[in-house]
Amino acid sequence: MKPFHKDFKLQGKSFKTVTEIIDFSQEISMDVYLFFKDWFNEKDFVKVKTSGSTGIPKVIQLQKTHMINSALATGNFFNLPEKTTALLCMSPSFIAGKMMLVRALILGWHLDVVEAVSNPLKDSEKQYDFTAMVPIQLKNSLTAIYKIKQLIVGGGVVSKELLNEIQSVKTAIYATYGMTETITHIAVKKLNKFGDGIDNSNVISSAVENSYYQILPNITIATDQRGCLVINAPKVSSEEIITNDLVEIISDNEFNWLGRIDGVVNSGGIKLIPEQIEEKLSKIISQRFFVAGIPDAVLGEKLVLIIEDGSTNVSKYHNHLSAKILKQIQQLQKLEKYEKPKAVYVIPNFVETSTKKINRKESLKLIKNID
Repeated sequence: MKPFHKDFKLQGKSFKTVTEIIDFSQEISMDVYLFFKDWFNEKDFVKVKTSGSTGIPKVIQLQKTHMINSALATGNFFNLPEKTTALLCMSPSFIAGKMMLVRALILGWHLDVVEAVSNPLKDSEKQYDFTAMVPIQLKNSLTAIYKIKQLIVGGGVVSKELLNEIQSVKTAIYATYGMTETITHIAVKKLNKFGDGIDNSNVISSAVENSYYQILPNITIATDQRGCLVINAPKVSSEEIITNDLVEIISDNEFNWLGRIDGVVNSGGIKLIPEQIEEKLSKIISQRFFVAGIPDAVLGEKLVLIIEDGSTNVSKYHNHLSAKILKQIQQLQKLEKYEKPKAVYVIPNFVETSTKKINRKESLKLIKNID
């Protein structure tokens, strides 16, 4: 395969040689420049660091041939041929940003790179065929999201509130499932454009809840004895990938993601999956939150709810909470007996990973001195 597609453009500029690409990339950012230097060197791999959202960040090696295969799969799945206009608004330091660069190079896209800010479309006057965002970028870009034809969103769960808001937009939006080891997504899930204009929130809600992750071609899935997803994707990984994601296999090419097994809370012998409880809570709580287990002398672990509210100091249930949060807490009675948090904590700001995901482990440390 040629070093790059003849139709590839970066910031509107065409190139004849690899050297031209590398030299021009210095004008964009150091991260883009360093990636192109790595991509075009003599090595057959690229070193990439994981996000650290589920553990300590680490550096792994990804084969360039696997990254090319991933780019081709995305192009085929979303029907994004040469001269596709695309926007990179995520950090090129991590795999999601790097793969946007690879897709553009290999598929011949016309790519614009902007700073990875929370509202990347704010000053954009152009329209694009494709981009990738994290949920906070999508939420902050809703008034301008019409500028994007197809969008994939990853790096966090899309809240119920945001799901409702994107039903009326023209952009086709998909959630992605993947990780650094699978070279971004190996499966996608439709998030909007249900019912072809049907104005019925119940129909839309049901459609969203019954929309499953569909795996990309040349991938097979199974579960292990724990109920966790096992991925066989020879085009993007030389080894079988055993995840810590609890899933329900729907068919040979569909699955429903339930949550992380390493986040399961064993409370008095009852196993609770935080993500399933958070799904229900997302209908009640509008700001960022999560549930987790903390040690308890009687139950072993007790389920607690942590809410982010920048207008308050660190506090516990009933202690100086805003009327809005108190009203939300009162609605917790709607949950099943074992799903009701034993305590509710409010902190000003969550600790985040470098990719803006909630770092649950570090955020939990902020509540230690409340009791």
